[in-house]
Amino acid sequence: MSRGVRMSESMKYVGAHVSTAGGVENAPVNAHQIGAKAFAFFTKNQRQWFANPLTRQNIDAFRNNCEKYGYSPAHILPHDSYLINLGHPEKEGLQKSRKAFLNELQRCEQLGLDRLNFHPGSYLKKTTEEACLLTIAESLNLALEQTSGVTAVIENTAGQGTNLGYTFEQIGFIINHVEDKSRVGVCIDTCHAFAAGYDLRSREGYEETFRNFDEEIGISFLKGMHLNDSKKEYASRVDRHANIGDGFLGKDVFTRIMNDPRFDDIPLILETPDESRWEEEIRMLYGMVGG
Repeated sequence: MSRGVRMSESMKYVGAHVSTAGGVENAPVNAHQIGAKAFAFFTKNQRQWFANPLTRQNIDAFRNNCEKYGYSPAHILPHDSYLINLGHPEKEGLQKSRKAFLNELQRCEQLGLDRLNFHPGSYLKKTTEEACLLTIAESLNLALEQTSGVTAVIENTAGQGTNLGYTFEQIGFIINHVEDKSRVGVCIDTCHAFAAGYDLRSREGYEETFRNFDEEIGISFLKGMHLNDSKKEYASRVDRHANIGDGFLGKDVFTRIMNDPRFDDIPLILETPDESRWEEEIRMLYGMVGG
């Protein structure tokens, strides 16, 4: 039994979205300190449009620290700036977002990473949802043409305000319009899915959610997950994360995820609000294996 647990445990790569204070090279160090086997981070300040280029020193130190602590690109999920809206209905906002997104992909290339997580975009009540989804796909096509080796990973949203990408159908629609499907993927955030109306709490709801995901998108596109409980109720369309077990989702869904082979070998990232509990939460999640 214990050997079985260890084997399954080694297939799951759990971590958190860690700080890069002092430089991106500190992200793997911070991940290691909390016992993470995976990590997420911002390659630049997420609340600014542009940042100073990464230095050779930043890049070498980041790669060396990843090697030192055993983090491979398959288990690292960088996140782009919150300002970027690849479906922006206005020319200036769209151009600014596309330029910034390209810069984020290039930073991932420099760091030797193979995926970049992003929120798809918002129509801002100035265009139709479909037009916005087509603009997002076109933004991806332009960015992927100018880069190589990095997969653009679409994160499902809670559907708050005018944010799109809260249904698997919408994400599937974007992917259908991306030319190079080998370089597009998806990250499922458990809090966002629940808030958007996917009821992960019961076994039936969980199975139905991922059956629907496979049908509308395809499980092969899954490149990461964000493991978050929800402060807001089911189908609230409000994005508020809670620590594992402290929200309306409860712990059962996380036990299922930790024992589901579909989620082996991808980064499973905590973005729960109390960072002081990340080490404990990582241990708790691994403790669910075999449960």
